[in-house]
Amino acid sequence: MARNIFKYSDCPMHRSMAILGSKWKPIVIYALRERTARFGQIHAIIGSISKKVLTTTLKELEEDGILNRTEYRELPPRVEYNLTDKGRTLIPIIIQLAKWDNEHYEEKREKLETTP
Repeated sequence: MARNIFKYSDCPMHRSMAILGSKWKPIVIYALRERTARFGQIHAIIGSISKKVLTTTLKELEEDGILNRTEYRELPPRVEYNLTDKGRTLIPIIIQLAKWDNEHYEEKREKLETTP
C-alpha cells in the first residue's frame, strides 16, 4: 500500500524509495549487474532470500522498468532476468552505497568488539 502512495508522490525521494526501498531490491539489482540470470541462479547468488520474496521482488522490479523478464517457450520452460538501461543506471548508486558501508563498517565492528 505505502509503495503505491509513494510511487506517485511529488517528492523524488519518496518515488525512488518506492522502487528501491526494500531490503532485497538493491541486492537483486547488484546480483544482475553483469549478467542475465535465471530465477534459480539469482536465488543461489543471494542465498538468504526466500523464493516467495524473490518472486515478489523480481515482479516489482519488472513492473518498475528496472529489469526485463524474458520467457522462452521451450521444454522445460526457461525464464531469464536482466537489467534494463534504466536499471543499469542504478549500479553506480548501489556500488557507492557499498563503498559507504565499507568505510564505516570497521568502526562499527570495532565498537561491537569492545562492548562488553
